[in-house]
Amino acid sequence: MTLTTTAVLVPLLPFLGAAAGLLLGRPPVSRRHPEELRAVLHAPGFVRPLAVLPTLAAAALAVTVAIGQGGGPATDIATRLTPTGSIPIDLALHIDGFAALLAVLVGIVASCVQIYSTAYLRDDPRYPSYAALVSLFTSAMLLVVYTGDLMLLLVGWEVMGICSYFLVGHYWETEAARAASLKAFLVTKLGDVPFLFGIFALAADAGTFRITGILGTVASGGLDHPTLIALLLLAGVAGKSAQFPLHTWLPDAMAGPTPVSALIHAATMVAAGIYVVARLLPVFAASAAALVVMAVMAAITMVGSGLAALAQDDIKRVLAYSTVGQLGYMLGALAVGDRGAAVFHLISHGAFKALLFLGAGVIIHAAGTNSLAAMSRMSGLARRIPDAYWTVTVGLLALAAIPPFAGFFSKEAVLGAAEHAATGAAHGIPGAAGWTVLVSGLLTALLTAAYATRLWLLAFKGTGVEAPDHGPQPVAMNAVLWVLFLPTVALGLAAPLLPGWFDGRSLAPTLTTSVLGTGVALVGGLVTYAAWRHTTALAARTPIGAVVTDPDAPPGLAEETAIATHTPVYGSIAGAPDPADPGRLLLGPLQPHAAVGFHLDAVYSALFVRHVRAAATLVRFLDREVVDTYVRGAAATPRWLGAAVRRAQTGNVQTYLGALLAGSLVLAVAAVLVATGTGA
Repeated sequence: MTLTTTAVLVPLLPFLGAAAGLLLGRPPVSRRHPEELRAVLHAPGFVRPLAVLPTLAAAALAVTVAIGQGGGPATDIATRLTPTGSIPIDLALHIDGFAALLAVLVGIVASCVQIYSTAYLRDDPRYPSYAALVSLFTSAMLLVVYTGDLMLLLVGWEVMGICSYFLVGHYWETEAARAASLKAFLVTKLGDVPFLFGIFALAADAGTFRITGILGTVASGGLDHPTLIALLLLAGVAGKSAQFPLHTWLPDAMAGPTPVSALIHAATMVAAGIYVVARLLPVFAASAAALVVMAVMAAITMVGSGLAALAQDDIKRVLAYSTVGQLGYMLGALAVGDRGAAVFHLISHGAFKALLFLGAGVIIHAAGTNSLAAMSRMSGLARRIPDAYWTVTVGLLALAAIPPFAGFFSKEAVLGAAEHAATGAAHGIPGAAGWTVLVSGLLTALLTAAYATRLWLLAFKGTGVEAPDHGPQPVAMNAVLWVLFLPTVALGLAAPLLPGWFDGRSLAPTLTTSVLGTGVALVGGLVTYAAWRHTTALAARTPIGAVVTDPDAPPGLAEETAIATHTPVYGSIAGAPDPADPGRLLLGPLQPHAAVGFHLDAVYSALFVRHVRAAATLVRFLDREVVDTYVRGAAATPRWLGAAVRRAQTGNVQTYLGALLAGSLVLAVAAVLVATGTGA
């Protein structure tokens, strides 16, 4: 089988699995044996392999493609899909080192999510449709990774958006999930509109949707509107990759199942925007203004998300804001012109963030709550879940960029690229962009270590009543954690090999940024530990109410209950009034503002939502009271005429004859009068 055929099968297999799953999610009922047929098609022995095997096969084929492609020249093959009369659309395949390695990450993480979900949602009646949507999500992301045509990329881009709507809203019985799914869909679509215009403007300037043709046009200086195009595309990336100011949907999306959170944060959706910028980086580099805007956007995103993460009570919302910040690192690397560092951090972050989210699912099930305040008043949680304890600990060390874990090497590659640009050594990159990314990156390293330490202390070092005994966690869930543990530990060792797959730039840590980055991370961790030691005594004196699920509840039901009860118990989906929280001490008066994302949702509501609702109210009034009045009037006139005619239809033959004679008499008189007048 050729490399091209193998690559085509990579996104195709999950798509076929998704199609089969969606078709069989509500199987046809047999007239003779309806219940038997439905039971067979919904049996775990049928549904679960249909969910897992196509994704596993796609992951294996992605590895085969990566080995075959290696660091050699890019594979670029296309066939004309349809003539459009102007700019044609091609079925194009473009595989280079970036695409090959990212596809491996997507395949592995998606496979882990599917395997994990077989246990996590084992009793969920909507599991067949859920698994099918996960497969479709995976297929769409793989299409984005492998395609060489922007229109096909747009197809995968939009399919991921609709899949996220359904998956985030999986627990649709809860208000939080319904609101989060709608918010995710609308906010990302707000960015997709300028993104679409940017694609059309780019194709109009370049005369093609093919990415290779576009990059050739940029290299020859044929792009007429680089700044406008870059900013339009950047708006779409801000929505899809949750960058300021369109990042607000991602923390709320934690109302969905934990495996969905892992998939969105680690390998799909948010990764798509960063990957698109990496593929089209010469377009952005053609405009110094666009690079500066990108750097400022990354800086605000990194620092703001780090502060917000310190104030969150929901363990998954801490990780969500962490993802926002880490994506800011990647966008910062792109702003200083180093897509190798950006994709390296994208891949390493995908490994340890998937580990952290799936580990959080185990923690929520074991604790019976998603509240860190409640966990801090439980003892023995680490003993209940030793697999999650050790793997999540290593994942948090990688997140905090502590050597020798993967996060250290990839984050230092970003900081090294920023230092390179700040000192003027990067050709064509504004020094302001370099300094902006470098300073904000170091500050974010401090904040990242702080909230990672806080999460670990509150979750695993609590004191108080013994953690509930839910029994051993399912093997499928624990095994996946150890699979993701391996790249979290060892991926950094591949740093010397990656330049051959990427642009050839060294990804080795530089001495200056390594010392500074590791130093501020240690300071952040130690300061948070000191704050925890200072406040932990308050936990015993300040009880915090918590709703702990039934020990026999399956993981998915435990999480759904935790999400539904967090706001009634604590008054907010985000924070908790816990004086023993070290984050409250560290943030001081900033804490309540950071907990709600610095009121950005309130600003949007005041500036946009309120006015849109007012306009909708006006339109509804005009439709009902003005337009409908004319419609009702137009219908009333024929109705009145019909009523008048209906009164004449009595069924009496004498009446009909009388009317006929009267009419004839009137006509005769009229004829005589007309004739007399004419004769005169």
